[in-house]
Amino acid sequence: MIPAMSPAASASPGAFAALNFGRLAAMGTVTVLILIAGVWGSWPTAHNVMLTKGRESGTIQVTACADDTCTGPYTPVSEGSRARAEVVIEHTVAVKKGKTYAVVVNPGTDEVMRSGPAGILYAWVPLGGALLLASVVVAGGLRLTRAAWVLAGTGIALLTAAFVAL
Repeated sequence: MIPAMSPAASASPGAFAALNFGRLAAMGTVTVLILIAGVWGSWPTAHNVMLTKGRESGTIQVTACADDTCTGPYTPVSEGSRARAEVVIEHTVAVKKGKTYAVVVNPGTDEVMRSGPAGILYAWVPLGGALLLASVVVAGGLRLTRAAWVLAGTGIALLTAAFVAL
């Protein structure tokens, strides 16, 4: 009886190297796309919250909440900002009726976003999720366990900090 050879044993070293390179290229591309998507999902809110120079900032006292939004009067803090009888803020677990929050006005609208450390961390939550997902791809696809642990730890730290700050 002739012993069966495994496909890996019968493949040439060049073919194995090509397959290995293809796996690394594909998984590296997937990892980069996941991280880009995380930044892309975070940036629309994060740039308004982090880069506040020249933006209207103040406080909102939440007076009413519906399913998706809460409203309340806006009191300006920055120069050039005007008081508004009612502005809209996204209704999340971080916004409760009767509370007052530091906010930044979304330019050209009456919508506001949380500012300060809590607002910055909340804005980067999509990146935290992307870091966790990318860690799985890095560990399984690229077989870089230390790098995967760094990505996962960073994602967990970001999500935990956002949860604690809110």
